[in-house]
Amino acid sequence: MARSRVAPGRNDTIGTTCPSVSSDNAESHRGFADKQRLPFVLISDEDGSLRKAFGVPKTLAILPGRVTYVIDREGTVRHVFNSQLNAGRHVSESLETLVFWRILQGAFGAPSTPLTQSILLDTFEKKHHGMVLGIFGIGVVMGPVVGPVLGGAMAEIYSWRWAFYVLVPVGVLSVASLYLFLPKEGRKRSARLDWTGFLALSVALSCMQLVLSRGQRQDWFDSGEIMLETLIAGVAMWVFITHSLTARAPFLNLRYLLDRNYALGLLLVTVYGMLNFTPLVLLPPLLREHMGFSEHVIGIIIGFRGVGGMIGFLAAGFASRFDPRLSMMSGFGMLFIAGIWLMTMSLDMSVFSLAANALLQGVAIGAIWVPLTVVTFANIQTRALSETSAVFHLMRNLGSSFFISLSVAEIVRSSGVNYAHMVEFITPFNERLLLPWVLGARDIESASGLASIAGEIRRQAAMIGYLNAFGMFTAACALAMPLVLLVRSPKPADKK
Repeated sequence: MARSRVAPGRNDTIGTTCPSVSSDNAESHRGFADKQRLPFVLISDEDGSLRKAFGVPKTLAILPGRVTYVIDREGTVRHVFNSQLNAGRHVSESLETLVFWRILQGAFGAPSTPLTQSILLDTFEKKHHGMVLGIFGIGVVMGPVVGPVLGGAMAEIYSWRWAFYVLVPVGVLSVASLYLFLPKEGRKRSARLDWTGFLALSVALSCMQLVLSRGQRQDWFDSGEIMLETLIAGVAMWVFITHSLTARAPFLNLRYLLDRNYALGLLLVTVYGMLNFTPLVLLPPLLREHMGFSEHVIGIIIGFRGVGGMIGFLAAGFASRFDPRLSMMSGFGMLFIAGIWLMTMSLDMSVFSLAANALLQGVAIGAIWVPLTVVTFANIQTRALSETSAVFHLMRNLGSSFFISLSVAEIVRSSGVNYAHMVEFITPFNERLLLPWVLGARDIESASGLASIAGEIRRQAAMIGYLNAFGMFTAACALAMPLVLLVRSPKPADKK
């Protein structure tokens, strides 16, 4: 239980708190926390009573032990890991299981969306695709709205495990529905997996994801790991492209890119992924850690985005009889306005303004998705829908991963730079600090006053980083609009 530089802090999503305990005094803890900018609680155990109560052994009978305990709400110790020398495993022991099941969740869950979409496009005539996808989109946005609310309630009433147990009946019902309602027999044809293309693409995407997720932590290309992963990703992608262009039956047929609408649709859905998921990742920590909103209020704000999404999907379904480019332009235009709105926000922004902005984002997302899907697959043959839909959703996920990593990196970079710049002005030689309305009740003569000033500077520096990220969001909206004008509207004959 010694103090550690590696700790997960607080995870409000599942209601867990991870304090760090050591025998150092409170003043030492305070200095360490300020220096490392730690987001978690440090507990001083100078007399060793807490260590004795948990039975933490000493290493070599001299060094204080380093033990990680996982304790549930009932006070039962669920997991113990004891190691003084291997500090990193105190985190990895907890993460390995989560990462393993997360990989399985992604592997089994990822095919569901493209397969469902291809079934819908195959089942209904093209003239009905707009309305069908609009209704389908309402169901898509209902999950992210209802899921966190239901999971949070179950975790609050019972335990965090019930947030996952509640998914079991949903999965059983889904499997039963597929068995009962999908045709038992269909067209059967032999299919051979192109292992070269499959493995090359898998390696390229895996390394690319590692670069995006670990780049900021490893200082990007100053790290040998990031350089190696980038090299492997580049080589694997080159193998995939050359093999796909020359193989008789490639894993993914790149010749579909010769269709203008499909190629532009892949570019637009990449931007769509960048714009759709990034606010969902950036806003909750901003609202919770720097603006002081509770989880309940944050849930309400995010919920308004879901409400807007349902409105947007339904409206786009009814508007499918018009030129789809109009709906896409209006959607990206609304996202542009929402981005400009976020760029002007402050730490004092009201709940009403945040909810209204989230509602506008939701309407825009729904207005874009339906016509974007219709025009992308307007000229794709039915037998190729599954393959092309998979690539379509893959590009959406890649855009999301890339832009989230880029935004988080900018927040971290800008926050650090602006914090270092602003603290330079906190000095007894700065006469402006003597004005009573500058520091208020704070003073620079005491440790508590300096800690309060440092906390406020940290909030303001972080806010600048978030504003820069919102500026990138707005710029991406603006860049998408010219691409929409290049899309060819499906001819009336194509909608039959």
